[in-house]
Amino acid sequence: MAEVGFKKWIITFTVITASLLELIDTTIVNVAIPQIQGNLGATLEDIAWLSTGYAVANVIILPMSGWLGSRFGRKNYFLTSIIVFTIASFLCGNAVSLEELIAFRILQGLAGGGLISTAQSILLETWPREDVGSRLPYLVWEQLLGLPLGLPLVVTY
Repeated sequence: MAEVGFKKWIITFTVITASLLELIDTTIVNVAIPQIQGNLGATLEDIAWLSTGYAVANVIILPMSGWLGSRFGRKNYFLTSIIVFTIASFLCGNAVSLEELIAFRILQGLAGGGLISTAQSILLETWPREDVGSRLPYLVWEQLLGLPLGLPLVVTY
């Protein structure tokens, strides 16, 4: 059932923001690899597991997102994904060893995998069918602009 009034804009903003965080997080580690490698004293082969573990976990959960969304409800699954993704991000930031960081990145990938696909479903449910064609590009704009806008955050940090 399509939402009405201001509520649909709040849902759209929330869904787009969560998807943006996942997209930025997908590439953020690639920019920071030299610093992480130096701080943890890891080899390039070891540090590559940060990106690989995240990508593999993301790809594993992606096909299951539709089933999980219908099983537990899209809203519940989306909110759980955001919460787990946020906790995993916090844990990644506080990891003291490479093994911890890799484990938390895998957890982050599992949570992040459900964000983008579920975001698209939520947007399709939120807007009336006649408005979907004009509102779904918001998600595409976020994906196109998210990475270039996120890069300055990483470089300046």
